[in-house]
Amino acid sequence: MNKLIDLQHISKSFDSNLILDDMNLYIRENEFLTLLGPSGCGKTTTLRIIGGFEHPDTGRVIFDGADITSYPPNKRQLNTVFQKYALFPHMNIGENIAFGLQIKNKPKAYIQDKIRYALKLVNLEGYEKRMPDSLSGGQQQRIAIARAIVNEPKVLLLDEPLGALDLKLRQDMQYELIRLKNELGITFIYVTHDQEEALTMSDTIVVMNQGYIQQIGTPEKIYNEPENAFVADFIGDSNIIDAVMIRDELVELLGARFACVDKGFGENKAVDVVIRPEDVELVSPDDGVIRGVVSHIIFKGVHYEMEVQANGFEWLVQSTKMFPVGTHVGIKVDPYNIQIMNKPESEDEEAIGIDE
Repeated sequence: MNKLIDLQHISKSFDSNLILDDMNLYIRENEFLTLLGPSGCGKTTTLRIIGGFEHPDTGRVIFDGADITSYPPNKRQLNTVFQKYALFPHMNIGENIAFGLQIKNKPKAYIQDKIRYALKLVNLEGYEKRMPDSLSGGQQQRIAIARAIVNEPKVLLLDEPLGALDLKLRQDMQYELIRLKNELGITFIYVTHDQEEALTMSDTIVVMNQGYIQQIGTPEKIYNEPENAFVADFIGDSNIIDAVMIRDELVELLGARFACVDKGFGENKAVDVVIRPEDVELVSPDDGVIRGVVSHIIFKGVHYEMEVQANGFEWLVQSTKMFPVGTHVGIKVDPYNIQIMNKPESEDEEAIGIDE
Protein backbone atom coordinates (compact mmCIF):
# COMPACT_ATOMS: atom_id res chain seq x y z
CA MET A 1 0.00 0.00 0.00
CA ASN A 2 1.21 3.49 -0.86
CA LYS A 3 1.93 6.05 1.85
CA LEU A 4 -0.96 8.55 1.70
CA ILE A 5 -0.49 10.76 4.78
CA ASP A 6 2.83 11.52 6.44
CA LEU A 7 2.94 13.46 9.72
CA GLN A 8 6.48 14.77 10.18
CA HIS A 9 7.74 16.06 13.55
CA ILE A 10 4.33 17.32 14.66
CA SER A 11 4.19 19.21 17.97
CA LYS A 12 1.20 21.02 19.43
CA SER A 13 0.59 22.87 22.71
CA PHE A 14 -2.48 24.53 24.20
CA ASP A 15 -1.87 27.16 26.91
CA SER A 16 1.65 25.84 27.55
CA ASN A 17 0.31 22.24 27.85
CA LEU A 18 2.23 20.03 25.44
CA ILE A 19 -0.33 17.79 23.69
CA LEU A 20 1.82 16.29 20.91
CA ASP A 21 5.60 16.02 21.15
CA ASP A 22 7.54 15.56 17.90
CA MET A 23 5.09 13.00 16.49
CA ASN A 24 6.00 11.07 13.35
CA LEU A 25 3.37 8.84 11.74
CA TYR A 26 2.44 7.71 8.26
CA ILE A 27 -0.86 6.29 7.06
CA ARG A 28 -1.20 4.11 3.98
CA GLU A 29 -3.78 4.18 1.23
CA ASN A 30 -6.90 2.06 1.94
CA GLU A 31 -5.78 1.47 5.54
CA PHE A 32 -8.10 1.40 8.57
CA LEU A 33 -5.88 3.08 11.16
CA THR A 34 -7.06 3.67 14.72
CA LEU A 35 -5.62 6.23 17.14
CA LEU A 36 -6.21 4.66 20.56
CA GLY A 37 -5.54 6.02 24.01
CA PRO A 38 -6.97 7.57 27.18
CA SER A 39 -8.56 11.03 27.32
CA GLY A 40 -6.01 13.78 26.79
CA CYS A 41 -3.44 11.56 25.07
CA GLY A 42 -3.45 13.64 21.86
CA LYS A 43 -5.44 11.38 19.55
CA THR A 44 -8.22 13.86 18.71
CA THR A 45 -5.68 16.68 18.29
CA THR A 46 -3.82 14.47 15.80
CA LEU A 47 -7.07 13.90 13.88
CA ARG A 48 -7.88 17.63 13.88
CA ILE A 49 -4.41 18.46 12.54
CA ILE A 50 -4.89 15.94 9.71
CA GLY A 51 -8.33 17.47 9.02
CA GLY A 52 -7.06 21.05 9.04
CA PHE A 53 -9.09 22.11 12.10
CA GLU A 54 -5.89 22.69 14.09
CA HIS A 55 -2.49 23.94 12.93
CA PRO A 56 0.64 22.28 14.38
CA ASP A 57 3.17 24.45 16.21
CA THR A 58 5.94 22.59 14.41
CA GLY A 59 6.06 19.93 11.71
CA ARG A 60 4.39 19.20 8.39
CA VAL A 61 1.35 17.31 7.12
CA ILE A 62 2.11 15.63 3.78
CA PHE A 63 -0.90 14.35 1.81
CA ASP A 64 -0.28 12.28 -1.33
CA GLY A 65 3.15 13.88 -1.70
CA ALA A 66 1.97 17.48 -1.22
CA ASP A 67 2.52 19.68 1.86
CA ILE A 68 -1.01 20.59 3.05
CA THR A 69 -0.04 21.90 6.51
CA SER A 70 -1.50 25.35 5.81
CA TYR A 71 -4.55 24.16 3.81
CA PRO A 72 -8.01 24.81 5.34
CA PRO A 73 -10.33 21.78 5.83
CA ASN A 74 -12.37 22.45 2.67
CA LYS A 75 -9.22 22.25 0.53
CA ARG A 76 -8.30 18.78 1.76
CA GLN A 77 -9.50 15.53 0.16
CA LEU A 78 -11.06 14.25 3.34
CA ASN A 79 -14.24 14.40 5.40
CA THR A 80 -14.85 14.13 9.14
CA VAL A 81 -17.59 12.30 11.05
CA PHE A 82 -17.94 13.50 14.64
CA GLN A 83 -19.44 11.84 17.72
CA LYS A 84 -22.22 14.43 17.73
CA TYR A 85 -23.67 13.74 14.33
CA ALA A 86 -24.08 17.46 13.43
CA LEU A 87 -27.05 16.85 11.13
CA PHE A 88 -29.01 19.96 10.19
CA PRO A 89 -32.33 19.56 12.07
CA HIS A 90 -34.32 21.78 9.65
CA MET A 91 -33.27 19.70 6.60
CA ASN A 92 -34.55 16.27 5.65
CA ILE A 93 -32.13 13.39 5.17
CA GLY A 94 -31.74 13.92 1.43
CA GLU A 95 -30.95 17.60 1.94
CA ASN A 96 -28.46 16.79 4.69
CA ILE A 97 -26.59 14.37 2.44
CA ALA A 98 -26.70 16.75 -0.53
CA PHE A 99 -25.37 19.76 1.38
CA GLY A 100 -21.68 19.36 0.48
CA LEU A 101 -22.46 18.58 -3.16
CA GLN A 102 -24.68 21.66 -3.50
CA ILE A 103 -21.88 23.87 -2.20
CA LYS A 104 -19.73 22.44 -5.00
CA ASN A 105 -22.54 23.29 -7.52
CA LYS A 106 -22.96 19.70 -8.68
CA PRO A 107 -25.86 19.05 -11.13
CA LYS A 108 -29.23 18.11 -9.60
CA ALA A 109 -29.39 14.69 -11.30
CA TYR A 110 -25.87 13.89 -10.11
CA ILE A 111 -26.81 14.85 -6.53
CA GLN A 112 -29.95 12.66 -6.58
CA ASP A 113 -27.92 9.68 -7.83
CA LYS A 114 -25.37 10.25 -5.09
CA ILE A 115 -28.04 10.46 -2.37
CA ARG A 116 -29.54 7.15 -3.48
CA TYR A 117 -26.08 5.55 -3.70
CA ALA A 118 -25.05 6.76 -0.22
CA LEU A 119 -28.31 5.67 1.42
CA LYS A 120 -27.99 2.23 -0.16
CA LEU A 121 -24.42 1.95 1.17
CA VAL A 122 -25.55 2.64 4.74
CA ASN A 123 -28.66 0.43 4.40
CA LEU A 124 -31.16 3.29 4.71
CA GLU A 125 -32.75 3.30 1.25
CA GLY A 126 -35.96 5.34 1.02
CA TYR A 127 -35.12 7.66 3.93
CA GLU A 128 -34.64 10.80 1.79
CA LYS A 129 -37.76 12.61 3.07
CA ARG A 130 -37.40 11.68 6.74
CA MET A 131 -36.33 14.32 9.27
CA PRO A 132 -33.29 13.73 11.53
CA ASP A 133 -35.31 13.80 14.77
CA SER A 134 -37.41 10.85 13.54
CA LEU A 135 -34.30 8.62 13.35
CA SER A 136 -32.59 6.55 16.04
CA GLY A 137 -29.04 7.36 17.13
CA GLY A 138 -27.63 4.57 14.98
CA GLN A 139 -29.57 5.75 11.92
CA GLN A 140 -28.44 9.36 12.44
CA GLN A 141 -24.85 8.17 12.63
CA ARG A 142 -25.28 6.32 9.33
CA ILE A 143 -26.63 9.49 7.73
CA ALA A 144 -23.61 11.44 9.00
CA ILE A 145 -21.37 8.82 7.37
CA ALA A 146 -23.44 8.91 4.15
CA ARG A 147 -23.08 12.70 4.04
CA ALA A 148 -19.30 12.32 4.24
CA ILE A 149 -19.14 9.49 1.69
CA VAL A 150 -20.96 11.34 -1.12
CA ASN A 151 -18.11 13.85 -1.35
CA GLU A 152 -15.83 10.98 -2.40
CA PRO A 153 -13.03 11.80 0.04
CA LYS A 154 -9.73 9.95 -0.16
CA VAL A 155 -9.77 9.82 3.64
CA LEU A 156 -12.60 9.55 6.16
CA LEU A 157 -11.77 10.89 9.64
CA LEU A 158 -13.95 9.47 12.42
CA ASP A 159 -13.76 11.06 15.89
CA GLU A 160 -15.33 8.61 18.38
CA PRO A 161 -18.36 8.31 16.06
CA LEU A 162 -19.96 5.42 17.97
CA GLY A 163 -19.48 6.81 21.48
CA ALA A 164 -23.11 7.89 21.91
CA LEU A 165 -24.59 4.53 20.84
CA ASP A 166 -25.57 1.64 23.09
CA LEU A 167 -23.47 -1.53 23.09
CA LYS A 168 -25.51 -3.55 20.55
CA LEU A 169 -25.79 -0.64 18.11
CA ARG A 170 -22.11 0.09 18.50
CA GLN A 171 -21.19 -3.49 17.65
CA ASP A 172 -23.51 -3.44 14.61
CA MET A 173 -21.95 -0.18 13.40
CA GLN A 174 -18.44 -1.59 13.80
CA TYR A 175 -19.25 -4.24 11.20
CA GLU A 176 -20.94 -1.63 9.02
CA LEU A 177 -17.80 0.53 9.04
CA ILE A 178 -15.58 -2.44 8.13
CA ARG A 179 -17.94 -3.26 5.24
CA LEU A 180 -17.99 0.36 4.04
CA LYS A 181 -14.21 0.63 4.16
CA ASN A 182 -13.87 -2.53 2.07
CA GLU A 183 -16.54 -1.47 -0.44
CA LEU A 184 -15.37 2.12 -0.85
CA GLY A 185 -11.64 1.50 -0.86
CA ILE A 186 -10.88 4.70 1.04
CA THR A 187 -8.61 5.32 4.01
CA PHE A 188 -10.24 5.41 7.46
CA ILE A 189 -8.57 7.21 10.38
CA TYR A 190 -10.51 6.41 13.53
CA VAL A 191 -10.20 7.87 17.03
CA THR A 192 -11.38 5.92 20.07
CA HIS A 193 -10.54 5.13 23.69
CA ASP A 194 -12.39 1.80 23.36
CA GLN A 195 -9.87 -1.04 23.09
CA GLU A 196 -12.40 -3.60 21.83
CA GLU A 197 -13.48 -1.23 19.06
CA ALA A 198 -9.86 -0.76 17.98
CA LEU A 199 -9.09 -4.48 18.03
CA THR A 200 -12.27 -5.32 16.08
CA MET A 201 -11.96 -2.88 13.20
CA SER A 202 -8.38 -1.83 12.60
CA ASP A 203 -5.69 -2.85 10.16
CA THR A 204 -3.26 -0.81 12.26
CA ILE A 205 -3.52 0.53 15.83
CA VAL A 206 -1.51 3.50 17.11
CA VAL A 207 -1.49 3.45 20.93
CA MET A 208 -0.94 6.94 22.35
CA ASN A 209 -0.35 8.35 25.82
CA GLN A 210 0.58 11.88 26.96
CA GLY A 211 1.42 13.07 23.45
CA TYR A 212 3.66 10.15 22.58
CA ILE A 213 3.13 7.10 20.37
CA GLN A 214 3.61 4.05 22.59
CA GLN A 215 3.30 1.36 19.92
CA ILE A 216 2.17 0.89 16.31
CA GLY A 217 1.10 -2.50 15.00
CA THR A 218 -1.65 -4.87 13.93
CA PRO A 219 -4.35 -5.68 16.53
CA GLU A 220 -2.75 -9.11 17.03
CA LYS A 221 0.72 -7.63 17.54
CA ILE A 222 -0.52 -4.95 19.95
CA TYR A 223 -2.47 -7.49 22.03
CA ASN A 224 -0.01 -10.39 22.01
CA GLU A 225 3.28 -8.47 22.01
CA PRO A 226 2.87 -5.18 23.90
CA GLU A 227 6.10 -3.17 23.92
CA ASN A 228 5.65 -1.70 27.39
CA ALA A 229 3.55 -1.93 30.52
CA PHE A 230 1.26 0.93 29.49
CA VAL A 231 0.23 -0.83 26.25
CA ALA A 232 -0.19 -4.16 28.04
CA ASP A 233 -2.37 -2.56 30.70
CA PHE A 234 -4.41 -0.42 28.32
CA ILE A 235 -5.16 -3.13 25.74
CA GLY A 236 -7.26 -5.76 27.46
CA ASP A 237 -6.60 -7.22 30.91
CA SER A 238 -3.10 -8.19 31.98
CA ASN A 239 -1.10 -9.54 34.88
CA ILE A 240 1.96 -7.26 34.99
CA ILE A 241 4.58 -8.56 37.39
CA ASP A 242 8.04 -7.38 38.49
CA ALA A 243 10.52 -10.08 37.57
CA VAL A 244 14.18 -10.90 36.99
CA MET A 245 15.50 -12.40 33.76
CA ILE A 246 17.84 -15.09 35.11
CA ARG A 247 19.18 -15.91 31.64
CA ASP A 248 17.82 -16.51 28.16
CA GLU A 249 14.51 -18.42 28.31
CA LEU A 250 14.29 -18.38 32.13
CA VAL A 251 12.57 -15.71 34.24
CA GLU A 252 11.99 -15.52 37.99
CA LEU A 253 8.79 -13.93 39.26
CA LEU A 254 7.17 -14.02 42.69
CA GLY A 255 9.96 -16.31 43.93
CA ALA A 256 9.44 -18.99 41.28
CA ARG A 257 11.23 -19.69 38.01
CA PHE A 258 9.25 -19.95 34.77
CA ALA A 259 10.49 -21.09 31.38
CA CYS A 260 9.92 -18.51 28.62
CA VAL A 261 11.03 -18.05 25.02
CA ASP A 262 12.57 -14.57 25.19
CA LYS A 263 16.30 -14.01 24.68
CA GLY A 264 18.71 -11.12 24.67
CA PHE A 265 17.74 -9.41 27.94
CA GLY A 266 21.00 -10.33 29.68
CA GLU A 267 21.45 -12.14 32.99
CA ASN A 268 19.85 -11.22 36.33
CA LYS A 269 18.19 -8.22 34.66
CA ALA A 270 15.10 -6.58 36.21
CA VAL A 271 12.19 -6.81 33.75
CA ASP A 272 8.41 -6.57 33.58
CA VAL A 273 6.44 -9.71 32.75
CA VAL A 274 3.01 -9.60 31.08
CA ILE A 275 0.72 -12.63 31.22
CA ARG A 276 -2.80 -12.37 29.83
CA PRO A 277 -5.59 -13.75 32.09
CA GLU A 278 -6.68 -16.30 29.48
CA ASP A 279 -3.10 -17.68 29.39
CA VAL A 280 -2.97 -18.54 33.10
CA GLU A 281 -3.63 -22.26 33.54
CA LEU A 282 -5.12 -23.41 36.84
CA VAL A 283 -4.15 -26.98 37.80
CA SER A 284 -3.91 -29.05 40.97
CA PRO A 285 -1.57 -27.49 43.58
CA ASP A 286 1.10 -30.17 43.05
CA ASP A 287 1.18 -29.60 39.27
CA GLY A 288 1.66 -25.82 39.35
CA VAL A 289 4.85 -23.78 39.31
CA ILE A 290 3.39 -21.77 42.20
CA ARG A 291 0.38 -22.35 44.45
CA GLY A 292 -2.52 -20.07 45.25
CA VAL A 293 -6.10 -19.78 46.49
CA VAL A 294 -9.12 -18.58 44.50
CA SER A 295 -10.38 -15.44 46.25
CA HIS A 296 -13.04 -14.12 43.88
CA ILE A 297 -15.10 -15.32 40.91
CA ILE A 298 -17.43 -13.69 38.35
CA PHE A 299 -19.32 -15.45 35.55
CA LYS A 300 -18.81 -13.50 32.30
CA GLY A 301 -20.90 -15.65 29.93
CA VAL A 302 -18.16 -17.14 27.74
CA HIS A 303 -15.79 -17.69 30.67
CA TYR A 304 -15.30 -17.34 34.40
CA GLU A 305 -13.11 -14.52 35.68
CA MET A 306 -11.27 -15.40 38.87
CA GLU A 307 -8.82 -13.74 41.20
CA VAL A 308 -6.16 -16.02 42.66
CA GLN A 309 -3.92 -14.98 45.55
CA ALA A 310 -0.51 -16.54 45.01
CA ASN A 311 2.90 -15.55 46.40
CA GLY A 312 1.71 -12.11 47.41
CA PHE A 313 0.21 -11.27 44.00
CA GLU A 314 -3.43 -11.11 42.92
CA TRP A 315 -3.60 -13.02 39.62
CA LEU A 316 -6.44 -12.35 37.20
CA VAL A 317 -7.48 -15.60 35.51
CA GLN A 318 -10.04 -16.25 32.76
CA SER A 319 -11.11 -19.84 32.18
CA THR A 320 -14.07 -21.84 30.91
CA LYS A 321 -13.52 -24.11 33.93
CA MET A 322 -14.87 -22.86 37.27
CA PHE A 323 -12.88 -23.09 40.51
CA PRO A 324 -14.95 -22.09 43.57
CA VAL A 325 -13.73 -19.45 46.01
CA GLY A 326 -11.37 -21.04 48.53
CA THR A 327 -10.07 -23.69 46.13
CA HIS A 328 -6.31 -24.34 46.39
CA VAL A 329 -4.83 -24.34 42.89
CA GLY A 330 -1.52 -24.47 41.06
CA ILE A 331 -0.56 -21.90 38.41
CA LYS A 332 1.14 -22.82 35.14
CA VAL A 333 1.87 -20.68 32.07
CA ASP A 334 3.03 -21.88 28.66
CA PRO A 335 6.48 -20.40 27.92
CA TYR A 336 5.13 -18.82 24.71
CA ASN A 337 2.52 -16.89 26.72
CA ILE A 338 5.05 -15.12 28.96
CA GLN A 339 5.85 -11.71 27.50
CA ILE A 340 9.09 -10.10 28.76
CA MET A 341 9.54 -6.30 28.59
CA ASN A 342 12.38 -3.99 29.57
CA LYS A 343 11.68 -1.75 32.53
CA PRO A 344 11.83 2.02 31.88
CA GLU A 345 15.44 3.18 32.32
CA SER A 346 14.64 6.71 33.48
CA GLU A 347 11.87 8.71 35.13
CA ASP A 348 11.21 10.49 31.83
CA GLU A 349 10.82 7.21 30.01
CA GLU A 350 8.53 5.94 32.74
CA ALA A 351 6.38 9.08 32.53
CA ILE A 352 5.69 8.35 28.89
CA GLY A 353 4.04 5.09 29.94
CA ILE A 354 1.93 6.39 32.82
CA ASP A 355 -1.83 6.72 32.37
CA GLU A 356 -3.28 10.09 33.18
